[in-house]
Amino acid sequence: MSLAQFSLADRVAIVTGAGRGIGKAIALGLADAGATVVVAARTASDIENTAGEIQKKGKKALAMPTDVRLTDQVNNLVKKTVNKFGKIDILVNNAGGSFVVSTMDMSEGGWDAIVHENLKSVFLCSQAAAKVMITQKKGAVVNIASVAGLNAYVFNAAYGAAKAGIINLTKTMATDLAKYNIRVNAIAPGYIATEGMLRLFGVHQEGAKQIPLARLGHPEDIVGGVIYLASDASLYVTGETIVIDGGLTTKPSLGFI
Repeated sequence: MSLAQFSLADRVAIVTGAGRGIGKAIALGLADAGATVVVAARTASDIENTAGEIQKKGKKALAMPTDVRLTDQVNNLVKKTVNKFGKIDILVNNAGGSFVVSTMDMSEGGWDAIVHENLKSVFLCSQAAAKVMITQKKGAVVNIASVAGLNAYVFNAAYGAAKAGIINLTKTMATDLAKYNIRVNAIAPGYIATEGMLRLFGVHQEGAKQIPLARLGHPEDIVGGVIYLASDASLYVTGETIVIDGGLTTKPSLGFI
């Protein structure tokens, strides 16, 4: 295998939730690998900052304020990307969010909000981008799931269920789109020390004690896996979920996540 297979030169990528945290790290990493990156999120100032950092690297970027829960806005994101850059080679579905609530205290509205933000958004974005990729006879979709979708997740049942749904949707779309040479894979991060995650759980050292590698993950720890799944290095990989969690899921109980 040549390292050239990991190159994303001349590729056009969309990254959702790219204003901060894991999504921003992914967007910057794809740009470093050679891709032109369209960064999408609801907060315009955040994605403009991300796009600006990419452009400072001498790479092309476009900030597209988008609510990925809404079909019209997703379709506009895809349309503007194609109009500007002519194609879509890579889609990274990273947008999502959560809050702490027990199963018995979860409201119907809270359930719907989490499922829409984390699962429905992946379906809408994947379907819209796949329509473009089908005409190209090539494409790669990378969904950011979570280890919360692999084990019990007592902090928010809707989030765990949505992430489990992403893992299943990954397998289903991979099977459905394989005939068009479109690969669909997922990454399941563990406890990544983003601002949102630290605010959610509020502990650094206590969380790290439960991880075999004895530290929390950094957003940059997810980037290599995304580049692998987005590049020609993984041309024979589809329908898979790669766990990047410092060994957390090797333990008999997840405890905190």
